[in-house]
Amino acid sequence: MASIIEKLRRRRRIKKKKRINRSIAGDIFLITLLILFGTFSAYPLVFSISNAFKPLNEIFIFPPKLIVENPTLDNFTDLINLMSRSWVPFTRYFFNTIFITLIGTVGHVIFASMAAYPLAKHNFPGKTLFMTLVVYSLMFAPQVVATPNYIIMSWIGLLDTYWAVILPAFAFPLGLFLMKQFMETIPKDLIESAKIDGASEFRILWQIVMPLVKPAWLTLVILLFQRLWTTDGGSFLYSEQLKPVSYALRQIVATGAASVGRQGTIAAITLIMMIVPITIFILSQSRVLETMTHSGMK
Repeated sequence: MASIIEKLRRRRRIKKKKRINRSIAGDIFLITLLILFGTFSAYPLVFSISNAFKPLNEIFIFPPKLIVENPTLDNFTDLINLMSRSWVPFTRYFFNTIFITLIGTVGHVIFASMAAYPLAKHNFPGKTLFMTLVVYSLMFAPQVVATPNYIIMSWIGLLDTYWAVILPAFAFPLGLFLMKQFMETIPKDLIESAKIDGASEFRILWQIVMPLVKPAWLTLVILLFQRLWTTDGGSFLYSEQLKPVSYALRQIVATGAASVGRQGTIAAITLIMMIVPITIFILSQSRVLETMTHSGMK
C-alpha cells in the first residue's frame, strides 16, 4: 500500500515537471490574455475595497475613480454606530453566523464524503438511479427547493432553529457530486491493498481516501462557507436572536439604500460581507485549482 501511495506522489511530481512545448509568441499571447482577463476580473473587487474607504464626496465623483485619494474609516465608524442602536447585540448576530457556517460546513464535508465513498468505490442495487437523482438535483436553483425544505422542517419541528438552515446544507448536491467524481480517480488497487491489510471501510475512508482527496473537500469548504456566510435565514428563522449577521446588515442596506448619506456605510457592509469568503479562497486557491484539474490522480 505504501508503495502505491509513493507511486502516486512520484507521478504527481513528474507531471509538475513536464514542460509545455509552446512558441514564444504563444507564451506572450497567453500571458497578455491572462493579464486582460485578470484585470477585468479584479476590477470590481478593487473598486469595492476602495469604495469602502472613500469619503462621501469621492463616492459620488463622476467618472468614478478606482483608487481612493483620501482614505477614511468614517464609513466603518458609521456602521458601528448603526449596529449599536440594534436591540439585539451585534455579537449575537456574529455568533449565529459563525455557528451556522461552521457546523453546516463541517457537517456537509463529513456527510458528502461518507455518501460519495460507496458511490465511487462500491457497486450496489440502485446506485445508478441514486447518482442520476443527484445529477438532476444540480439543476434545481435554491429557490425551487425552498418550499419543500420549509415543509420538511415544519414537519420535523425544526423551524425557527439553527438546524432549519444547517440540515439542508448537509445535503448540498454539488458537494456530493464533486467528492464522488474525485474519489473515482483513486486507484482500486490502493483500496484492495488496505482491505488485505485488514483495514475496515471506515478506516479506509478517513485514513486513506480523505487525505488523497484533500483538494476536493477543501473546495467544498469554500463553497459551503461562502453560501452559509451570506445566508439570511430566509423564512426558516423568525426570532431576531437567531438571525445571522448578513440579515442585520441587509436591513441597514435596505433602510438606507435611498439615503445619500448611507452610501459609504453600504460600501463598508459590502466589503465586510465579501472579505471573509475571499480570504479563505485566497488561502486555499491552489488546492481548489488542483481539484478542478484532477491533477496526478489519473
